[in-house]
Amino acid sequence: MDDREGTAGGDITELLRAWHRGDEDAYREVTAILYGELRREAERRIRGARPGDTLQATALVHETFMRLANAHQVDWQDRNHFLAIAGRTMRRLLVELVREHGAAKRGAGAIHVPLDSDVPAGDTPLVDLIALDRALDGLAELDARKVQVVELKFFAGLTVEETAKVLDVSPDTVARDWRMARTWLLRELRRSF
Repeated sequence: MDDREGTAGGDITELLRAWHRGDEDAYREVTAILYGELRREAERRIRGARPGDTLQATALVHETFMRLANAHQVDWQDRNHFLAIAGRTMRRLLVELVREHGAAKRGAGAIHVPLDSDVPAGDTPLVDLIALDRALDGLAELDARKVQVVELKFFAGLTVEETAKVLDVSPDTVARDWRMARTWLLRELRRSF
């Protein structure tokens, strides 16, 4: 994702603030500007889905925006803040979908995703999304910021620099948190199997 704040369609921060004030046209413009960006991230997240899975990036992003449509009460700070909330929403949606489809059999509908957002899906071990969600909940009990880093980088696709800006920490802190979170999560995931 690029780090531009404004676009030809308008300044995203101003549009988000207008949406917060109740301007539905501003929401539609934010959607038009950021839809493609979120769709690309959704495609990256589900690229590792097993053959035969019906999950589509378009549907995931559409549902994300549908859920965010009622979030005009959020005091949006900027594009990165919006993407952070969208990333958390995508995480929840993916987990809900897996739980719905996998209810018949343990692991039946599991979607496997790469844990490293910087490596193409085929080059990194895949993890079960439900197991990842559980591990993230466990990590949240120890260090909530590391979970935020994972949500921002992994689910929303923010860069280290964008994540640092959202969390108001240094890029070095984000990089360190990302490494530590991945190590902790992979250890927990191995332990659960």
